[in-house]
Amino acid sequence: MFSDSSVLGRATHGLAKWMAIAGGVVLMAMIVIVVVSVIGRAFIWAGLKPILGDYELISVGMGFAVFAFLPWAHLMRGHALVSLLTDTFSDRVNAWILVVTDFMMLVASAFIAWRLYFGMMDKFAYRETTILLGLPLSWAFMAGLVGAVVMVLVSIFVFGRSVQDALAGKAPPKHVGSEH
Repeated sequence: MFSDSSVLGRATHGLAKWMAIAGGVVLMAMIVIVVVSVIGRAFIWAGLKPILGDYELISVGMGFAVFAFLPWAHLMRGHALVSLLTDTFSDRVNAWILVVTDFMMLVASAFIAWRLYFGMMDKFAYRETTILLGLPLSWAFMAGLVGAVVMVLVSIFVFGRSVQDALAGKAPPKHVGSEH
């Protein structure tokens, strides 16, 4: 059920992949905003000017991009890994360590999504906006929440995959962490 080739695995991979692509598109848009704004600042003498609210746009975009990349990084085991001690353990012990760490990631991602939800609801209730553009902060929180919810879904899958692999005695993947 929790194999990468199952229907659930393919759906999880697709969801995480499209979130990462969306994060990349937003990141590219932020690059364009920064470049245009810097050029505008550099050529104020020529009548150009920076993009109004560029810092606000970058803040909102970065919040989304970070949460959009997390599911793919977790699914591909792209997080930083310090394996100085665990390299001395057997494959079986390392498989169960992955179960524990994947459970911790699931708990952490669920906590973050839960708190983002309440933060978003607070921003909706008080109708807070950014200073220059008047963008509703609730929408910025919602953008991050989308990625956080996908991270929870991916974390459930990764935890299930780790438990299934550990129970089957399957060795942890060799592409874990920094070895990838």
